[in-house]
Amino acid sequence: MAEQLILETTFLIDLERERAASLGACARFLSGQGSARLYICHTTVGELACGVGSFDREKWERVVAPFLILEHTVEVDWHYAQAFRHLRRRGELIATNDLWIAATALAYRMPVVTRNVTHYERVPCLEVLAY
Repeated sequence: MAEQLILETTFLIDLERERAASLGACARFLSGQGSARLYICHTTVGELACGVGSFDREKWERVVAPFLILEHTVEVDWHYAQAFRHLRRRGELIATNDLWIAATALAYRMPVVTRNVTHYERVPCLEVLAY
């Protein structure tokens, strides 16, 4: 069990959908993580603002409030460039925002929690956890 986790955007969207339903995959995953600190990156905050928060700022703030937000650093930029070059060379680029999330995880040495495992596993040295 990891002590720190980066929750990918899809995870947070699914978690928000589960609030209206019974215990789902996201809640089950989190219940098995003990006291792990839960983080999100600025890219995820922005993506959520485009979705759940696009017309309702209070809802958007409620969704992101429980999580620690990681800063964008030059180390993140470096990992982004390294991963981008690697994936482009192989013809396996992933979506830009996903690549920023992966770069943040690499820079902070944390696993990414996602249901899109095969997508993120293209990024070298990235630890990916499924839910």
